[in-house]
Amino acid sequence: MKEILEMLPADIQFMILELNPQQQDQLEEVRLRMNKPIELVFHDHTEFSQQYVFNEKDAKEFLGKISQHSVYRMEEELRNGYITIRGGHRVGIAGKVTLSQGKVKAITHISSFNIRVAKEHKGTANNVMPFIYDRAANKVLNTMIIGAPKTGKTTLLRDVVRLVSDGFDGRKGMRVSLIDERSEIAAPYEGVPQHDVGARTDVMADCPKAEGMMMMIRSMSPEVLVVDEIGDELDVRSIKEAVLAGVQVICSIHGYTLNEIRKRPSIQPLFQDQVFDRFVLLDYKREPGKVKQVYDQEFKMIKNHIRRNQNEVDRSYSDTVHVHVGRNRYR
Repeated sequence: MKEILEMLPADIQFMILELNPQQQDQLEEVRLRMNKPIELVFHDHTEFSQQYVFNEKDAKEFLGKISQHSVYRMEEELRNGYITIRGGHRVGIAGKVTLSQGKVKAITHISSFNIRVAKEHKGTANNVMPFIYDRAANKVLNTMIIGAPKTGKTTLLRDVVRLVSDGFDGRKGMRVSLIDERSEIAAPYEGVPQHDVGARTDVMADCPKAEGMMMMIRSMSPEVLVVDEIGDELDVRSIKEAVLAGVQVICSIHGYTLNEIRKRPSIQPLFQDQVFDRFVLLDYKREPGKVKQVYDQEFKMIKNHIRRNQNEVDRSYSDTVHVHVGRNRYR
C-alpha cells in the first residue's frame, strides 16, 4: 500500500490510513471518479466515503504522479487503458477516447481511475501443485485454470509460476516463459517484475498473448509457457503450436464452470485435440485462489473442494497418485 499512498492526494491518503489493519489488508480496489465519493472495494463488500469527493484538482495531481509528470512518456500504457506503478499496482483509466484509423490513439479527459491493489499470496498454489505435476514423467501437466472475476485466477497463476520456476517439494525448477499481457502477474515496473515469479522465469510484458507465446518459444527455449486470460482463436493457435513444440502450457480463462468453457466456439480446438491434461476450477464464493474442483483430460473429476489445513485429500476419481497435502508426500 505504501506505493499507492504516495501517489494519492493527502486527504485520500488520510482516509485510507484511518482504516483498521484488517480493512487495509482486505482492500482490493480504490475507485476514484470525478466529482463523486471515493469507492473502496473490499473482498466481500464495497464502501463509499461520504466525507470526501474526488475533484478535478485531485485528478490532475494523481495523474501527474502516476505518469511521473510526463503523460507523453506513458502514452502506450494510457492507450491500453492502464498504468502500472511501482509495487505492481495497476491503475485503470476511463475517459474520452481519441481514435486513429479506427484504433484507440489515446485516452483524454480522464474521468475515472481504478487502483487495483497488487498482493502476493505465496502458498496459494501449494495444494494444487500435486494435481498438475506428473511425477512419473517429471513434468508439469498442461493445465487450464478456470475462474470468474475476483476468484483469484491471477493470484493462483502467479504462485504456480513461482513454484514451477523455483522448484517445489524437492523437485528442480524449470525454465518458465511468462506472457504478461496486462502486467498483472509479474507486474513489471520499468521492465523489472515487482512480484516474485521465480528465479528461472522470463517475462514478456505488455505484449499480445499469441505473438508473445511465439516470440518466447523462438527466443527463450522455455520448458513451461504461462499465459493469463486466453480467449480468441489466435491464442488457441499459439497454444497448440507451443504444445506441438514440446512446451508445457499453463493458462487461465474467464468462466464459471467447465461445461460453460467447453461450449465456447473459439476454444473448441483445444478440447477436440485434448490439449489440456488438467482443468482447475476456482470457487468464486470463497476466498481468492481457492480451488473448487480439478478435472482430468477426459473431464472426470479428480478433486472436489481442496480444503485448507486438510491432511488427507479425498479423491472422487481413482488415480495412481495419492496425495497427502499436509506432508507433501507422494506414493
